Amino acid sequence: MSRVTDIRYIGYAMPDIEAESAFYSKVWGLQPVSSDDGMTYFKAQGDDEHHVVRLRQDETMRIDVIGLATDSRSSVDALHDNVVAAGCRVIFAPRDLTTAGGGYGFRFFSPDGLPFEVSSDVASSDRRDMVRWDAVPQKISHIVLHSPDHKAMVQFFIDVLGFKLSDWLGDFMAFLRCNEAHHRIAFLPGPPCLNHVAYDVLTVDDMMRGINRLRKQGTDILWGPGRHTAGNNTFSYFTTPGGFAVEYTSELEDVDFDTHEAQVHIPGPQVMDQWGVGVGGPQTMPHPAADPGLFQPAKV
Repeated sequence: MSRVTDIRYIGYAMPDIEAESAFYSKVWGLQPVSSDDGMTYFKAQGDDEHHVVRLRQDETMRIDVIGLATDSRSSVDALHDNVVAAGCRVIFAPRDLTTAGGGYGFRFFSPDGLPFEVSSDVASSDRRDMVRWDAVPQKISHIVLHSPDHKAMVQFFIDVLGFKLSDWLGDFMAFLRCNEAHHRIAFLPGPPCLNHVAYDVLTVDDMMRGINRLRKQGTDILWGPGRHTAGNNTFSYFTTPGGFAVEYTSELEDVDFDTHEAQVHIPGPQVMDQWGVGVGGPQTMPHPAADPGLFQPAKV
C-alpha cells in the first residue's frame, strides 16, 4: 500500500519575516537555503531533507503548507487517488514541482481545510553527523494539529494516507506513525490549526543546552523541560517571534511500524510530564484558533 513515509517541511506566512528568519537561523539553529523565488528556506543540519521550514511574507499569519514525503512518483499518484476518493478538495494534481527542491507531488486540503503537500523525488541537501552538545535540530520530529473532530481526522490519516495508530492519551490525543518513530503526527481537539512543530536534537543534554541558548537570546521556555509518556520523548516548548509554537525534543521512542500495538495512557499528574519538574504546562501554550488560511490555497 502506498503511504506517507515522513514529514518534509512546514510553510508559514507572517507579516514580519525578518524577525522569524533571524530566529530560525540565529537562535533555533537551522541553516538558510539559497532560493530565488522570494521566499526564505531553512534546513536542519542532521538530515538530508532539502528544507524543513519555508517562510513567506504576508499580512496574514497562517500555515501555507505542510509537506509530507512518500517514496515514489507512483505512490504520489496513488495517494492522490486516495485523497480524491475521500472527497478532499485538491489544490493541484500530481505534477513536477517548481518550488525549492523540486520533486513530484500534489497538494490538497484536509477535511478540516489545512493545506498538505505529498511529494517524492525532492532534491536532497548535505547533512552531517551530529555530536553531543551541538544543541541544534537534527530534523523535524513531529507535528501536532487540532481538529474539531479529531477522531475522524485520525481515521482519515490512517485510511487515506497510510499512517498507523501508536497510542492514545485518554480519548483526547492520538499519536500516529508513518515510519519507525513512535509518532510523526498527533491530533488534539480544537479548531483546525497547528499546535506545534517539534525538532529532534541528539540527546537530552543537547535539549538542555539549547534551552540555555534560547534563554540567553531572549526566548524563554513556555513548558518544560520534561518527558512525555506516549513516545517517552523529552520536551521543551517555545514560541517564535511570529507566535508559532516550536519544540526541542530528544529520545523519541522507535517502534516497529507494522507490529506495534497501540495502548491508551490514562491521564494523570505525571503522564504528560513524567519528571514533573519543569515550568508551565499545556495551559501556557498558545491558545488554539482556527487558521486564517483554511481552504485558501497559498499562491506558491
